[in-house]
Amino acid sequence: MRMKTWFYGLSFRSRIWLAIVLLITLAVSANGTISYFIAAKVVQKNAFRLSEDTINKTAQVVDQRLRNITVSMMSLTMSDPFKEMMDDVASANTSRYYQHLTLLQKVFSQFSFYDSYIQSILIATPIGDFYPTTSIRLTNHSFYDSDLYRQAKIEKRPFWVPRHEDAFFSNREQVISLVLSPIGEIPNQDYNVYIIVNVKENDLLRLIADNQDTTETGLNYMFINEKGQEIVRLPFYAATDAKWRSSFLERLYRDTTGYFFYPLNGNESLINYARMEVGEEWILLGVQSKERLLAQVNGIKRSTLYALFGCLLLSLFISNGLTRLLLKPLYKLQELMKRVEYNDLNVRYASHYRDEVAQVGFRFNRMLDEIKRLIQDVTDGEREKRKAEIKALTAQMDPHFLYNTLNTIYCKSELGANDDVNDMILSLSHMFQLGLSSGRDWVTLEDEITHMKMYLAIQQKCYDTLFDYRLEIGSGVNLSSSVLKILLQPLVENAIVHGFQNIEYGGHIDIAIHAEAAQLVLSVKDNGCGMNIEEVYRNMHHAATSKKGYALRNIAHRLQLYYGEQARMDLYSEPGRGAEVVLRLPVTEGGGESD
Repeated sequence: MRMKTWFYGLSFRSRIWLAIVLLITLAVSANGTISYFIAAKVVQKNAFRLSEDTINKTAQVVDQRLRNITVSMMSLTMSDPFKEMMDDVASANTSRYYQHLTLLQKVFSQFSFYDSYIQSILIATPIGDFYPTTSIRLTNHSFYDSDLYRQAKIEKRPFWVPRHEDAFFSNREQVISLVLSPIGEIPNQDYNVYIIVNVKENDLLRLIADNQDTTETGLNYMFINEKGQEIVRLPFYAATDAKWRSSFLERLYRDTTGYFFYPLNGNESLINYARMEVGEEWILLGVQSKERLLAQVNGIKRSTLYALFGCLLLSLFISNGLTRLLLKPLYKLQELMKRVEYNDLNVRYASHYRDEVAQVGFRFNRMLDEIKRLIQDVTDGEREKRKAEIKALTAQMDPHFLYNTLNTIYCKSELGANDDVNDMILSLSHMFQLGLSSGRDWVTLEDEITHMKMYLAIQQKCYDTLFDYRLEIGSGVNLSSSVLKILLQPLVENAIVHGFQNIEYGGHIDIAIHAEAAQLVLSVKDNGCGMNIEEVYRNMHHAATSKKGYALRNIAHRLQLYYGEQARMDLYSEPGRGAEVVLRLPVTEGGGESD
């Protein structure tokens, strides 16, 4: 209790200072975390680079070995026995075939001696095949009937063939083959001579295995081409399924960098690859488990995380208590503000202390008092404004209408049409009586309709042939329901004054009143000249610059004041085809309610 009293006795600035002390503690932990990640990133980068260097080195070794074989075969074409053989091929001379075969044996032996990776050599020519006599040639397999020949005719350059079974010699081993076509002495002549060099798959596997390390880093190799075919059969790639290979190759084509991560058997693996210079898009890849590769880094990370997690728990425990002490007054003030959002202006902030938050709370109280006073002033002002607008609308009688009415009464009196004079005087009197309605804002729907009828009766006496009208009241309409007074009369006045201003006869007004769901729908439609709806809406939302459109603007404003969002006015019109104004009001039971 004393600690709490002491803490709240501090200034708000002192409380913030305590929070900063806590933040410094957390910052130290964050600094350790960042330092770890920087160091881990360096270690990880070095591990990735080492793995990439291993793959590149192995790829260079394999590349160099296969390139040496290619160079050796090119040098074979420079030997004298080979040139003599090419001359006989050019002249189709088969008489010296066995002589050439004997002379080439020494050349074949030299290449086999200097490069142990060469398993067999076959020189296919139109005059016969040349090969080491130590190898047993399968005479029923001609090179010119093989897929290698068809591919050679397409490639037209030296190319390497991935692992396949040797079809030309009796051992039938798995080999990879180099196929090249030497160039003879006669330019632009196709000698149709090809050299096929077979390299044992097992020899190439041993060459790769010399650089393979599956103990410390778990590095495994894959040697494939862009179609996913194995150049040599390595156990790791052979153990993967077809679905994994397909998705893996898609990723391999998309990435152009030297390594990327890819899931294998549910574990993230680092894939390093190097594209070979020999072969058709041959790629040597190394696959390592990311977890195993970064085992040391992960160990450091776990230890660091355990230490940081302990500090974090302690910091959270301490900061939680301090935060509650720091923010309790603010939470209290926030709760009061939420209640004010729901229009509860009677809430007040109370505190035994006089710190900065308490001062804000007391000013909040004074602000609420001022808001309540202003709201009351606005409410009173709006009430008086509504009353004044109703009175202004009631007193809005167009002097032209009154002048025309009285002039018509005088004329009809002179002509002796006393019945019309009596009807017009009674209608005018009744109309004024309903319009004033003893100062009430609300009248029954029946009185509102009667008020409109009186106005129409007077106008029909003034303009005998100008218009007629039809009134339709739906069966579900309750005539005793309450409506805001003087809604219909301004609408029919608009139709007569503006809709029929350019005609002398044939005008027609349809007044429809019906119930729709929980709404009362009032519609006034004429066949006059129509209106510019956009201009009317614009005038309704801006201050009036003339009396034109005043009635619609007045009605729209009063609907907003009295009904709010529950009522609306819709306008419909086509040029030269009349206009329609529709009022949608909420149904209000009872009548004659005063403001």
